[in-house]
Amino acid sequence: MEEFTQSIHFDRRLFRYDIEGSIAHARMLGRQGIISPVEERSIKTGLKAIRKEMVTGTFIFDIKDEDIHMAIEKSLIRRIGKAGEKLHTGRSRNDQVVLDVRLYLRAEIKNLLILLKNLKSELVETAKREKTTIMPGYTHLQKAQPVLLSHYLLSFWEMFDRDEQRFRDCQKRVNVMPLGAAALAGTSLPLDRNYVARLLKFPTVTRNSMDTVGDRDFIVEFISSAALVMMHMSRFCEDLVIWSSSEFHYIEISDAFTTGSSIMPQKKNPDVAELISGKTGRVYGHLMAMLTILKGLPMTYNRDLQEDKEPLFDTVDTVASSLEIFTGMLSQITFMRERMEQEAGRDFSTATDMAAYLVQKGIPFREAHGIVGRIVEYCLDNKKELSDLTLVEFRKFHTQFDREVLARLQTASSVNLRKTIGGTAQIMVEDRIRDIEKFS
Repeated sequence: MEEFTQSIHFDRRLFRYDIEGSIAHARMLGRQGIISPVEERSIKTGLKAIRKEMVTGTFIFDIKDEDIHMAIEKSLIRRIGKAGEKLHTGRSRNDQVVLDVRLYLRAEIKNLLILLKNLKSELVETAKREKTTIMPGYTHLQKAQPVLLSHYLLSFWEMFDRDEQRFRDCQKRVNVMPLGAAALAGTSLPLDRNYVARLLKFPTVTRNSMDTVGDRDFIVEFISSAALVMMHMSRFCEDLVIWSSSEFHYIEISDAFTTGSSIMPQKKNPDVAELISGKTGRVYGHLMAMLTILKGLPMTYNRDLQEDKEPLFDTVDTVASSLEIFTGMLSQITFMRERMEQEAGRDFSTATDMAAYLVQKGIPFREAHGIVGRIVEYCLDNKKELSDLTLVEFRKFHTQFDREVLARLQTASSVNLRKTIGGTAQIMVEDRIRDIEKFS
């Protein structure tokens, strides 16, 4: 029974936050006259000594202590006696554990925001280096239109920027002080919850004691936001896996982020990119686990909620390590510029520009679309690219074609014609980089 119900092997990572919350609680109890000044000092001294032992690794954990809260409290009582037994006055493990998790998650979100900022900065710096590099843009994994590599990179900046906004928004709902809700109904003791909130730098306190001890929405919201971060990295990684293949050869990933084969000496495998993609499914699983744990719980606290921590802890660890190594990998990727630009001009990728050209000559778009479709069919029949055609050949399909169409077939021209807001033209990419750097 002890083995099955204990959580000390994973929730011990909350020790800093449990002690921080307990010191604040003791200070409030002393301020309210519920414990004496001598007892308050003794409790704080004892807790700080326990924290030092846990930080240095000399604290001895016992499975009989069940969880980190009891491990700390029992150790405190052994050290300081009766005063230690007064620490739990006015609180329950129900509101205590929610406090610990909120303090923990608040700190971890702060760290993840730093990692996201580093990744976004790396994307901008890489985009600046690759400002003029042209590459094929894809839909359905088929060449669609030429785009700038910098525009591609900034598309992921936008994704990670939304992720940052989601974490900041989630942090508002994490950053609410729960202590004082006790088991589920509050307490008859004269606690000052606002004072504890000020000590722990919470801007506000929870307003319903029943909701307080049963609420894990903030964990679900966090893991949901984390799942989106992982999904965005995974999409990027799938491109990197494809691009690093000999069939594409658009990039070369540094040896520091690849591995060899155990049997094939010629192999250079993009393992980091593949692992990030694989770990994304793991975070999705944690999200479903949390939703499933919560879906049938009666109000208020139920022991099922002990199962919230392992999904949360592993999500934090997985996202943090993935962001860090992904940023490092991105900084050491070599882009094969000539190869990418060469491929960008193939497979009739500028066909849309021809249709737009005819539209500007007054031809209805659907008619222009049909004309260009027949030109592409002609090229296929004659094993030609659009750039191989002469003006005489173009005019066989419509008399409105003139020499300007030949210039539009160049990939650089195609890219730089797209000057609408959010377009891939170099001038628009440069504007976006300036805006990002101005407001970062």
